[in-house]
Amino acid sequence: MATKNILIIQTAFLGDVILATPLIETLSAHFPYAQIDFLLKKGNEALLEEHPKLRRVLIFDKSNKRKSLLNLIQDIRKEQYDLVLNLHRFASSGLITVLSGAKETRGFSKNPFSFFYSKRFKHSITNGQHEVDRNISLITDITDIQQRRPQLYPCASDIDFVSQWKNEPYYCLAPASVWFTKQAPPAIWQYVMEKFDEEGVQFFLLGGPGDHELCERIKQISQRNNVHNLAGKLSLMQSAALMKDAKRNFVNDSGPLHIASAGNAPVSAFFCSTTPEFGFGPLSDDSSVIEVKNLACRPCGLHGHKACPKGHFQCGNELIEAMNR
Repeated sequence: MATKNILIIQTAFLGDVILATPLIETLSAHFPYAQIDFLLKKGNEALLEEHPKLRRVLIFDKSNKRKSLLNLIQDIRKEQYDLVLNLHRFASSGLITVLSGAKETRGFSKNPFSFFYSKRFKHSITNGQHEVDRNISLITDITDIQQRRPQLYPCASDIDFVSQWKNEPYYCLAPASVWFTKQAPPAIWQYVMEKFDEEGVQFFLLGGPGDHELCERIKQISQRNNVHNLAGKLSLMQSAALMKDAKRNFVNDSGPLHIASAGNAPVSAFFCSTTPEFGFGPLSDDSSVIEVKNLACRPCGLHGHKACPKGHFQCGNELIEAMNR
């Protein structure tokens, strides 16, 4: 297959975009002269803007969905893509795929427009397959090289900016999540700092601007001078550059987990209401999952909840015991 012009579509969350990056690496290795573009939603573009193997990053502005959708379809049709790969499983991306004018379109059968794709593929979260492998399944028949680990490319300025915090050994902690039931309680993060505290070690609390208050609360409770709240102070790629050289990263089942995987950084992931069997576990060589097993109510959903459906949140509150088993 002499594919020259390829578009990858993943307009879901930050972590989903990161788990799509092995497709970029695989396609670039197999088709070294291909022009590869990537469509993602507004807010995630910083992840791929400096990616050396992408020609363009297209942005879907979901705050102005209809206008952005029409403009994107017009732009994409002009490109005359040889292949469009849609990893997103919802209608808007399916419509873009179908109207792209590409010679070949591929995606998952869960998309409501997948009936019109050239090829459709199953997507199951119940068989233990990792999301990266599900994504790679779209191209295994046309590539002979598959890269499984995600890959991000912090630029020199990102690496230089975070070097100010790399003078001493350090740990990165990312305590926030969009969903309450995917977020380890503050006591867990306090325990991590107690367990790994030693002379000269620093702890960096990471997150977005909306996570600053939570991280500040954790910092104040810790009453330690070696705890630093960097939430909202670093870009996504600066966070990636800092996490890469940490002694260890502690994260929830959320975006920072996949940032750690993309840097092959040491990571321990707390899984509360969700489980790694859904296919979103860590991929670093040095990685571990910390979870409370054998709870009849777990998992209680794919994306988590705003509150524990049972009211006890055992999957989060018993994580300290799980760490010591």
